[in-house]
Amino acid sequence: MMLVAVALISTQCTDAKKEETSEVKPTVAQFGGFDSQLKWGERLVFISGCNDCHTPKKMGPNGPENDMSLMLSGHPAQMPPANFDAKEAGKKGLIVTSTFTAWTGPWGTTYAANLTSDSTGIGSWKEEQFLKALHEKKWMGIEGTRPLMPPMSLMPAVDMTDDELKAIFAYLKTTPPIKNVIPEATLAPPPPPAK
Repeated sequence: MMLVAVALISTQCTDAKKEETSEVKPTVAQFGGFDSQLKWGERLVFISGCNDCHTPKKMGPNGPENDMSLMLSGHPAQMPPANFDAKEAGKKGLIVTSTFTAWTGPWGTTYAANLTSDSTGIGSWKEEQFLKALHEKKWMGIEGTRPLMPPMSLMPAVDMTDDELKAIFAYLKTTPPIKNVIPEATLAPPPPPAK
């Protein structure tokens, strides 16, 4: 009888610990199948092409490749502006710099933002600000600022869920800080309304 009572108490304690642990420990499904929000965010940054625009390129043996020493730092501040004729660019389409971090088109000239954890990047941003920037296409996620411009305004990140963007934000906040103040965008006036 004593043995049965000990076994019963032991089972109840084990079951209680399982319940307690399962409530505290998040499931892998919460993080897109990854062990943590950070790992999920890292994967989303990689597959969403964030490096395509926000990591400056350098010339490699097969053409441009990401300069991972400047990962996600945006358009290099020390780089002179592209020398181009804005009217010609507007007629012909798009001009991109050799680093693939600045674009000129009919909308003007825009620069890839610094997404690192530095204060010149998103280091001082709040999660809500990041969500607003992408969901509402607001520059820096601040009400009353200009809209996000191409190419960012065309990227699939604007259609991601809150959980996906929160994972990306959590990961970006852990990236190595790179001090890099990007230039201000030079926006062209909007075209006249079509007749």
